[in-house]
Amino acid sequence: MSSRAPSTHPVSQTRFEVPVRTGRFWIRLVRPLLAREPTPFYLFSVVPVQEALEALENSLTGLPVRCWFSAKTQPLPPLWRWWKDLGRPIEVVSAFELQAALAAGFAPDRILINGPAKHHWLPRFGQRGFWVNLDSPAEAVALTPLALRRDWQLGLRLHLPAEHGRASSSDSSQFGMDPSAAALVLRQLRRRGVEPVVLHFHLGTQVPSVARYARALEEAARVCRRCGWHPRYVDCGGGWPSEFTWDRTGRPMARDFSLQAMARVLARARSWFPRLEEYWLENGRWLTAGSGVLVVKILDVKQRRGLRYLICDGGRTLHALVATWEQHPLLAIPARKGRRMLTSVAGPTCMAFDQLALGYMPIGLRPGDRLVWLGAGAYHLSWETRFSHGLAAVYWHDGREIHQVRPPETFEDWWGRWAPVP
Repeated sequence: MSSRAPSTHPVSQTRFEVPVRTGRFWIRLVRPLLAREPTPFYLFSVVPVQEALEALENSLTGLPVRCWFSAKTQPLPPLWRWWKDLGRPIEVVSAFELQAALAAGFAPDRILINGPAKHHWLPRFGQRGFWVNLDSPAEAVALTPLALRRDWQLGLRLHLPAEHGRASSSDSSQFGMDPSAAALVLRQLRRRGVEPVVLHFHLGTQVPSVARYARALEEAARVCRRCGWHPRYVDCGGGWPSEFTWDRTGRPMARDFSLQAMARVLARARSWFPRLEEYWLENGRWLTAGSGVLVVKILDVKQRRGLRYLICDGGRTLHALVATWEQHPLLAIPARKGRRMLTSVAGPTCMAFDQLALGYMPIGLRPGDRLVWLGAGAYHLSWETRFSHGLAAVYWHDGREIHQVRPPETFEDWWGRWAPVP
């Protein structure tokens, strides 16, 4: 059988290698679960988050940096509580996330509120001490009186030329204010005796190079000089690219990014903001992507026209939307060696879209084998679906033990959530 890639299935022949230490870590955690727990399931661990946070802070030593946890990236209660217990703050972008942060025990002055159109839901929260980044002139009009009464600290979200709407596109996103709108809002705030203390921007996701951050900081500093504004906090948003992730052409997402280069950019930019007290970072994907895996079982195998299909009980449609534009490494249990051929790892849904991976894999993979898809620690819980299936089980490794923190959704859960019509 030919192993040549059919023209209708263009694919990189990049080998997505997993560092030995990483592979052993996940196999050690996953293997005991396979004897007693049905697939598919997610397994998340605090250990990679600890390691990423330590690497970040070691690389940025000497710089005034505060890391906010991005709630939307990983809505996982035990991880949120672990972060809170470290005394660290959280960033939210919706009413549900704000309610969850308060329920998890975060104090209002440890919560940063971002996102668009929040003047339609934020007024119903009466807590004092929030940090609120204004996204539009309409938000400024509606929220400034509340900020004055409730002692909220305000910031301005700038939309800068360095910002892209999507990782693969130069389209502009819908977020933030251009410099002229921001200048207008600043004048309106000052007339009411309010001086915003935070300058915020966000450049998109999986930003491949620190050069875009350098350009954004220069652009932001020019806006501040023109307005005579001296923010105390410069919030660089998130967007750092995650490790061990490749684009659909086989190029590493983090090919031109390094913590050391980012530290140099932040150090150089300090003088551009004369009253700077802290840089703020909201790098959810970079921090948590490596802290989770999706485990699925091969149910069936097909082969035609030089392409092998592994039909699994989990996949892109239900669990891994990011597989649309990212490629992640796969581990097999048991490990299979030998000749490789072009293989599509497909999920169980009746959707041609449901492709978890496409690459050259051992032909020894067979029904009953388990596949461990790495890099599942960011956005997967946020984007789960119930397309003809229930939600998967979720397990949490606290550094010592593994706990089931969400059981698999039953049919009764799936069907019974609908209210009967009288």
